[in-house]
Amino acid sequence: MALRIVTADERLSRAANKTTLALFGPSGVGKTTQLKTLPAAETICIDLEAGLKSVQDWRGDSIPVRCFEDAIDIACLVGGVNPAADPTGFFSEGHYQHLAAAHPDLVRLITGKSIVFLDSITDLTRQAMAWAKNRPEAFSDKTGKPDTRGAYGLLAREVIGLLKHLQHAPGKTTIMVGILEKVTDEFGKVTWQPQMEGGKAARELPGIVDQVVTMALFSREGDAWRHDPERGTERRLVCRAGNSFGLPAKDRSGRLDETEPADLAALLRKINATSTSQG
Repeated sequence: MALRIVTADERLSRAANKTTLALFGPSGVGKTTQLKTLPAAETICIDLEAGLKSVQDWRGDSIPVRCFEDAIDIACLVGGVNPAADPTGFFSEGHYQHLAAAHPDLVRLITGKSIVFLDSITDLTRQAMAWAKNRPEAFSDKTGKPDTRGAYGLLAREVIGLLKHLQHAPGKTTIMVGILEKVTDEFGKVTWQPQMEGGKAARELPGIVDQVVTMALFSREGDAWRHDPERGTERRLVCRAGNSFGLPAKDRSGRLDETEPADLAALLRKINATSTSQG
């Protein structure tokens, strides 16, 4: 039986005190450069978009991923074995042992890291769609013709499964980066939405992660901040749901202000700070 009691000390230990965080922001706002705030020796970047030019002087390790099958394999090595997985499916004992035997260098590298930076979930869903379109589920059983609905359903299931697997990675903080796009409806109302293939994965992501933050440009307005995506010069992280800027955010820790400085390492320290008070 795998059931066990986790004590308060175990739950608050460094290994258990990990965070899953989704970081969204418009293209070019500087999401990837947040790598520079993280400890290079403890961080590994899963690079799905060949987008590390902006951090070419960053001294950490990265793994380039160009297809969804490779993304699944890397997620398996990061997250380990899912005891609930189909014995012949992704993230099973057989899947992990096969990869561990084939890539012992990756196992050693990943084992030594405590932070996984996935850049980006936008490109992950694009790779997943290209993969899903060629799977049997993406074709009609009756006509043999492509079935777009089947492809999107498969994409959603597998992407959500991959992200949930990363969520459970033992002892690892996982940061998932994604593009935020501005959407204007026919009435001129503006909303900001994660740019991902398939609506289901985008809708379910906030429920998977502990924290959702949006990186955006702001201008000072007295003692307050004004969201100013066109002319703002100050990058800030929007951290609370129901914020006055209408940007995606969620703070499960309850420790963050509405906006925080654009420093992921400082944000993680604030989220995971251990109380010194005695109960």
